[in-house]
Amino acid sequence: MSRWGGTLRALLRSGPLSGRIGLALVLFWFAAAVAGPWLAPHPVGAFVDRDVFGPMSARFWLGSDYLGRDVLSRLLWGARYTVLLALGAALLAGSCGTALALTAAVRGGWIDEALARAMDTLISIPSKIFALVLVAAFGSSLPLLLLISSVIYIPGNFRIARALATNLVGMDFVAVARARGEGAVHIALREVLPNMVQPLLADMGLRFVFIVLLLSGLSFLGLGVQPPYADLGSLVRENISGLTEGAPAIIMPALAIATLTVGANLLIDALGAGKGRR
Repeated sequence: MSRWGGTLRALLRSGPLSGRIGLALVLFWFAAAVAGPWLAPHPVGAFVDRDVFGPMSARFWLGSDYLGRDVLSRLLWGARYTVLLALGAALLAGSCGTALALTAAVRGGWIDEALARAMDTLISIPSKIFALVLVAAFGSSLPLLLLISSVIYIPGNFRIARALATNLVGMDFVAVARARGEGAVHIALREVLPNMVQPLLADMGLRFVFIVLLLSGLSFLGLGVQPPYADLGSLVRENISGLTEGAPAIIMPALAIATLTVGANLLIDALGAGKGRR
């Protein structure tokens, strides 16, 4: 983690402009997710404007939506659900996938084969079909959306972590640890995992982007966060009728999704380039 922090500091000092823009966008949306509900000028479901799809004004900075609610307030609340749900799912997927990969690489044999075949089976199921079936069967809720988003992306993380761990397990320092009599848990956590951290963090960043897009897609179909609360995808869906008018109520949440995902991609690319230069 200290090396990762050093990479971020190097990015701020001498990294490419695109990386610094990406870092600024990501930090902005994380700050909005954490502090947004306290900064929102109105309650999330309050009807505060007589006009629908009202323009930007001194009173409503981002206009009003299709029911006369403040778009800025709903955007700040929506960022919390999109960002924190995606972050939680990415962390859960990364933790589970890495734990299974370490088990497969260190134990080997039939355990490795069974886990690899199970992940191959899971990754062969189209992610959106899998999500739609589960949401349709059990109903939409925040814990279910978190679980679905993490399960979908565990196999991809497992493949990358297993490839890294398998290469490391064959190295001399692991053989020395085995010769000392160290157990599988020590080898996995103390010898192998520390040498996988940076690639896995970069992969988790990509999973975060994929999960944001998955959650936004589900919400656009009406299967994500339910009213009166909303995430960024459902803000786009519920204001779709304002598209022909160019209403801020639909432009702003779409722009929020775009800046969050593009910013995360720019940051990941810059961090990867920085590690390559060192």
